[in-house]
Amino acid sequence: MRATKFEFEYRFWIISGIYLIGFGLTAFDHTGFIAALRQLIAPAMSAGSPQALMFGRITIAAGAALVFLAAALRTWAAAYLRTDVVHDTAQHSEALIAEGPFRHTRNPLYLGNLLMAAGIGVLASRLGFIFLVLANWVFVYRLILREEEALQQNQGESYRAYCQAVPRFWPWLRPRVPSANRSPRWGQAFAGETFVWIFALAELSIAITLRARVGGVVFLVAFLAYFIPVRLVKKRRERSETRATNH
Repeated sequence: MRATKFEFEYRFWIISGIYLIGFGLTAFDHTGFIAALRQLIAPAMSAGSPQALMFGRITIAAGAALVFLAAALRTWAAAYLRTDVVHDTAQHSEALIAEGPFRHTRNPLYLGNLLMAAGIGVLASRLGFIFLVLANWVFVYRLILREEEALQQNQGESYRAYCQAVPRFWPWLRPRVPSANRSPRWGQAFAGETFVWIFALAELSIAITLRARVGGVVFLVAFLAYFIPVRLVKKRRERSETRATNH
């Protein structure tokens, strides 16, 4: 079930495709997730009423809160793992990071991905929400299996001990391994995860205005912002390769 090398290298585009399909399912399921949730919780609430609009705002704001949580978790992880590793198309297994959120869960970045899918998914249809959550879960799980195999090969017994102490996905509230007092690098972490923070702001803007067009513009900005850290990673790798060649 582990992901292939192709899937890992193009994981951003595959995840983007999952979101495209998820929201495209509106063509087959015309009932939005928010409307279905409202009918389930408060069936007497009529569509278009002030109460229904407030329900929509609260639901979207709750989704935005999940995306903000995802952004915070991913930024916390990137502060220790480094942005040039997080967004690199090449797989890195030469070091074992057991600091920050990695003391609570082995895969905080992928957990953030799932929280983001659930948060943004409230804007989709019923089928779209289910597809986004399940498809993202299956894909990140396969990515996890690929990374675990590489870490086991390169880190050996230390990684097996880490796996026994720290859960694979769902985190423990208390850290499971002692801190190594490694200093986080917050500046590069926030820069690398800017696009997730903008996703959260985009959904919050929809909750406030109830105008999908406003949020859509901000979502587009967030999508484009992703390529900033990717470009920086590529330039850093090129400089490293040039130095290695010169030496």
